[in-house]
Amino acid sequence: MITEKEALRVAKPVVLIAEELSPATLEALGPDFEVRNCDGANRNELLAELGKGVDAVLIRSATKMDAEAIAAAKGLKVIARAGVGLDNVDIPAATTAGVMVVNAPTSNIVSAAELAISLLLASARFISPAHAALRNGKWARSKYTGAELFEKTLGIVGFGRIGQLVAHRMQAFGMNVVAYDPYLQPARAAQLGVELVDLDTLLTRSDFITIHLPKTKETANLIGVEALKKVKPSVRIINAARGGVLDEAALHDAIVEGRVAGAGLDVYVTEPCTDSPLFQLDQVVATPHLGASTDEAQERAGIAVAVSVRKALAGELVPDAVNVKGGAIHEEIRPSLPLVEKMAQIATAIAGELPTNLDVHVRGDISEHDSSILAISALKGALLATGAEDVTYVNAPGLAAARNLTSTSDTDAVSPEYRSMISLHCALANGKSITVDGTLMGIRKVEKIIAIDGFDLDLPPTDNLLFLRYADRPGVVGAVGNALGKAGINIAGMQVARASAGGDALMAITVDSPVADAIVSAVAKETGADLVRSVSLVN
Repeated sequence: MITEKEALRVAKPVVLIAEELSPATLEALGPDFEVRNCDGANRNELLAELGKGVDAVLIRSATKMDAEAIAAAKGLKVIARAGVGLDNVDIPAATTAGVMVVNAPTSNIVSAAELAISLLLASARFISPAHAALRNGKWARSKYTGAELFEKTLGIVGFGRIGQLVAHRMQAFGMNVVAYDPYLQPARAAQLGVELVDLDTLLTRSDFITIHLPKTKETANLIGVEALKKVKPSVRIINAARGGVLDEAALHDAIVEGRVAGAGLDVYVTEPCTDSPLFQLDQVVATPHLGASTDEAQERAGIAVAVSVRKALAGELVPDAVNVKGGAIHEEIRPSLPLVEKMAQIATAIAGELPTNLDVHVRGDISEHDSSILAISALKGALLATGAEDVTYVNAPGLAAARNLTSTSDTDAVSPEYRSMISLHCALANGKSITVDGTLMGIRKVEKIIAIDGFDLDLPPTDNLLFLRYADRPGVVGAVGNALGKAGINIAGMQVARASAGGDALMAITVDSPVADAIVSAVAKETGADLVRSVSLVN
């Protein structure tokens, strides 16, 4: 017989740590998880551990979470990369599987910037070969005459957070800084005392070039054969960003031919890299991908992803999730997420089909916050109502797109009757529509459906609901009660809303158990209702 202690252990979410992380990571995770370890670089061991069932996997750069690994990971909800780059994670495969991918985008920016500067200085003064010569008993002062940085031009390719840190620090050396970044506004660069230029201008003007771009289809070999024909022969090029942005073969040829004076490299197109013609050149200083290898960066990264994993496995959305739209969610918006899901489930169930479009209108006090994530809540709810399985905030947009379902959100500061409310308008393929209004009541933010198609309600969205639309007349309430009573369905609450006496009416019933299709048919027969719909909400 299983003991209570064993039952509690089994119930804990499983977190697989596939690479060595700082002790602070475990401390940040806390005691609420079963932690397992494996060597993520060992493919067979990784797949075996994933196949046992894990809720989250924490990795660095050596573990490849590709489509095969993601498919093998039964129950996986989160892939957490303790660092910035995600080259080793198949984000589309994770998104399709509904797996959240998180990283620690700011954890190593200082360390990466400092390493790039270290390589730049080491390249300028031949630190590496001079050190090696001295250790071999050679006093080679004249051989290793370097270059000053003062009043030289530094070209920064990619002017994001790391590039900006490098610029700030190198300006203290008296360098003039130019930058290339097609996504940055010139005004922002000007604020930092940096001139924004096109790539060709940067290549021709720079005495030193440092790269701070991710590797994408657009940036692969960006600094390649043609680019290296435009640089000064005295230029030194630093790459501590991603291998493959700088064409290593073209760089080798340019150095050997005297068209480039030197280079500092921390990243390579294939890693680990222990055998490159570049390593044989005195003009090159090279390190084995040490950009994030500081105690401080590792601790920050570990803590950041541990916190993200805790949030994700608690059902919260995570600001650092790279495959969830919406970004950081304001505390005033967060309680509306499940409400909108339920509103979309109700609307879809009443419609009897998947809508073609969902419009989320946020009104009142909460409209001042970014509520765009609620459009995804609506998609998720509608998909769940049609029987879709394993729907998450990660894969809901893709699943909806495959079903030609779209969603939008907008805001309005005016809310006539409530401090805040949300109206969900669902367009159907036949040109008709359904509108469900909801709000959160009081300090406890109790969920309420306050209207459906203009019929006023005060309805808690409980697990099991029954809706009838019919022409108002005597006897309908009794007929419904009789039909449900015969079926053994207990009524917890009933509301009737009508446009006018004898006009259209809507009945909303909360019941203690699901209402089967046969019972729905019986209710429709006994009441003569135009529409009868049973709704079992998926939480």
